[in-house]
Amino acid sequence: MPAPSRRDALTHLGTAAVLGGTTAARADAPKAGKKPIKIGQIGVAHAHATKLSVYRDSPDYEVVGIVEPDEALRKRAENAPAYRGLKWLTREQLLATPGLQAVLVETRIRDLLDNAEACVRAGMHVHIDKPAGESLPHLKRVLDAATKQKLVVQMGYMYRYNPAVVLLREFLKKGWLGEVFEVHAVMSKVVPPAQRKEHAEYPGGMMFELGCHVLDLVVGVLGRPNEVAGFRTHAAKLDDGLLDNMLAVLSYPRAIASVKSSALEVEGGDRRHLVVCGTEGTFHIQPLDNPAARVSLSQARDGYKKGTQEVTFPKYARYVGDAADMARVIRGEKPHDFPPEHDLAVQETLLRACGLSPKN
Repeated sequence: MPAPSRRDALTHLGTAAVLGGTTAARADAPKAGKKPIKIGQIGVAHAHATKLSVYRDSPDYEVVGIVEPDEALRKRAENAPAYRGLKWLTREQLLATPGLQAVLVETRIRDLLDNAEACVRAGMHVHIDKPAGESLPHLKRVLDAATKQKLVVQMGYMYRYNPAVVLLREFLKKGWLGEVFEVHAVMSKVVPPAQRKEHAEYPGGMMFELGCHVLDLVVGVLGRPNEVAGFRTHAAKLDDGLLDNMLAVLSYPRAIASVKSSALEVEGGDRRHLVVCGTEGTFHIQPLDNPAARVSLSQARDGYKKGTQEVTFPKYARYVGDAADMARVIRGEKPHDFPPEHDLAVQETLLRACGLSPKN
């Protein structure tokens, strides 16, 4: 089947990512006359803490230092490429650094919100890794404080600036899929025994640890659900208590969504996907990490033909788009694409899917 001229998303989107009517510049675009944003990081315990290398490589940022109070964690991290050569500081020293504007919070999940709150109190923009702690009221307090001070809080859900997701949002914004009535998402992998024990420390299981990434996407498409039904099982023979096979069903007035996450799927990364079905078309992204999409349309749409076509994308590097977009928001060049209402809806939905109370 021959490809239409606009099937290549790199050509379609140019050298930028279109999201919610805004355009996020490439991270490697020249920043003539703009001083880099001074940023630091608190914590190395989070699984995605090495994303700091993205900020070190970006002309938008100057990384001034890193904090890790746990001596064992610090010693393990000192020679890792993401941290090598950086100045190690206390939290107080980092937050007192002249000109500091933003902080990445990459601690253990239980410590994320306490540290984010300290950063906001000090007048800093923050990037908080996922999920947003264990307390919805605490998250709301952090977001409210940031809003009052006109500070950015960016969550570390890693597919927000995935080029296939960006293109999906463009389709939705233009109404090309019609009325969305069905969404499916899967986010799984095989988790080794040592990591399983770490994940089991939190009662939310694999939905809390891994499924949250795609739950963020589903809420982005459909908004806060009316009802959430969670199905939570321990399927492995290992006696570690981890809820390793989980399903959430989200219901809306005119739509149903399902989100599946497990710690058991062999080559699960290849099957990570997001499918959005509307009355005028279906947009199927699979896999998510090296994205490709299969798009079916009821009628031709601005270079996309009626029927089914494959859409290709440039190589995707996690967090590069997030870092570039956050810089533009901090500089006042654009509004934040994910307001506090979205992050609260995601966290509330996640807690309900995990069988946890959103009131705590």
